Formats: sequence, structure tokens, C-alpha cells
Amino acid sequence: MSKTLHYIFDPLCGWCYGAGAVVAQVAALPQLQLKLWPCGMFSGAGSRAMDDDFAAYAWTNDQRIEQLTGQHFSPRYRTQVLADRQQRFDSGPISLALTAVALTAPTQEVAALKAMQQARYIDGQDVTSLDQLAVILQGLGLAEAAQRLTAADAELLQAHAARTQQAQHWLQQLGARGVPTFLLEIDGRGQLLPSNLLFSQPEAWIEQLLAA
Repeated sequence: MSKTLHYIFDPLCGWCYGAGAVVAQVAALPQLQLKLWPCGMFSGAGSRAMDDDFAAYAWTNDQRIEQLTGQHFSPRYRTQVLADRQQRFDSGPISLALTAVALTAPTQEVAALKAMQQARYIDGQDVTSLDQLAVILQGLGLAEAAQRLTAADAELLQAHAARTQQAQHWLQQLGARGVPTFLLEIDGRGQLLPSNLLFSQPEAWIEQLLAA
């Protein structure tokens, strides 16, 4: 039996960051393959300027996520990211960086996502900057991915667009209202994996995944 878990997410989604510990556990399971699909929810037309109202909303929501999942949102993130009125709320750069990793070192994509999310939510770094993302990739030993990201060549841009389109297609097909969304593919047939236990009982959710 062949099992693939397709993880549809947006790297600037707080709930997706909250799911990070569970995603890391799933990535380590030998019984299945995990594939990442950034959906572009907060990029392009979905991106926006950071203003006081949105920053306050985000911080309140982030505190709820931290209480439920244990994933930390630091004061540095609040003062250096949410308070920065020059930095847009735009997940496009991270998604592009992840695609660069997918093309050059696909087994490292989960680790790259974790590092970029921690750079934002813990260290308060500007992960909307391609230069900063390239530094993060270099720090992970992903020099080729960093080079591809900086060059933003045609193949990278096409691959990024294709991944985003596929993720959006699945969200529409599944009738999913948001992310994180998990599509479990077993021997070529896909099914939406319920996520009601993902945050409240993560171990039970993983057991549900393995039993499917």
C-alpha cells in the first residue's frame, strides 16, 4: 500500500505554524510520504499592507494558537514584524523559497519551512525579503536553493506557479474552507483527512492518519 500525505498550507498562516510540531512528526513516519503544497492564500492578491488593526487581530489570534498548540510567538515577532509598517503580509517570497528547496533538495523542505517560520515568529526576521530567505537557506546548507531563489529563474517561477495552482485546485475540489488542509492519497486515490483532532489531540490525529 502506497500512502502520500499532501499538506496544503500557507507559510504565513498562524494555524499552519501551530501545526508545525505535528507536521514534523508526520514527516518522520516511514509509512508514508509527505508532500508540501503552499497555496498562495496570502500572496499576490491575498497579500496586504500591515496596519494597526490587522496587527492587533493577528496578535490576538496568535496568542490563541499558542495556548492551544504550544507553538511560541515571541515579543520580538510582535515588535519587529507586526509593528513594521513597511513589511507587507505576503507569503509569496517564502513559498518561492520552498519551491527552490523542492527543486534542489526536496527531503529538506519540511526543515526549511520550520526554519523560515521560526525566523519570523521567534526571531522577528523579515521573511518577505528574498535576501533574508537566501541567508536562512545558506544557514541550512542549502546553497543551491539559495542561489536559485536569488536568481528567480524561469523554471523556478513556473514550478512555483504550478504548485500554487495545484494546491488551490485541491482546496476547491475538496471544498476546504481554509488551511492547514491534508489530502491523504492511498494507492492513487485521495481523501480529505479530517483535522478536528489536529490541535486538540495531535497524537490521536496521527493515529487516525495511520489507520486510514
